[in-house]
Amino acid sequence: MEMIAKIHTDLPTKFGLPRQSGLVEELEGLVVFEPKYREPEALRGIEGFSHLWLIWEFSEAKRDSWSPTVRPPRLGGNKRMGVFATRSPFRPNPIGLSCVKLLGVEKTADQGLALRVGGADLMDGTPILDIKPYLPLADCRPEATGGFAAEKAGYSVKVDFPAELLEKVPESKRTALKALLAQDPRPAYQNDPERVYGFGYAGLEVRFRVSGDRLEVVEIEET
Repeated sequence: MEMIAKIHTDLPTKFGLPRQSGLVEELEGLVVFEPKYREPEALRGIEGFSHLWLIWEFSEAKRDSWSPTVRPPRLGGNKRMGVFATRSPFRPNPIGLSCVKLLGVEKTADQGLALRVGGADLMDGTPILDIKPYLPLADCRPEATGGFAAEKAGYSVKVDFPAELLEKVPESKRTALKALLAQDPRPAYQNDPERVYGFGYAGLEVRFRVSGDRLEVVEIEET
């Protein structure tokens, strides 16, 4: 199996990523194909689909061994669940699956056609192994249950973003950043209201603290 493309996003590290695809639709990414796969014919008909499945590699989570149980962060990091009952990156085969919105097919200056997508939960440079269309008639299951993950569905925090700090963020990046912060990027087992957390976003370092259901942005710096 080989990489067919890489996705470029505003998030350079794992910390700060949405926990699942589609939670922050405002986050955009650009899927750029490897030279071998820059054949325009390979994308014929893709614009007829509103959403795509990206099959990708957990490139930062490769290990020589695996464990049958993992600690999902959303359960506080203390409770173990079977690896096949989670979407943990620490798997026998480090393969991820994300459903993204196809925003368009773009012609780049020197890298052929690329796919602009929304709602990706991938860090910058993540290897893409395959792309498939999302089929509503087959992929949508309204009766499906979400196991333990459903317990945290809809969780969010209120974001206090001082105007003088928001001005440091490019206008085109503000909506996505605020939506990302509302998801509370912290691991669920960290709950120190005085601790300052930080992550990279669009060439900036974003620092914040959380108390109760409120997240306060305390610093924005260029990286």
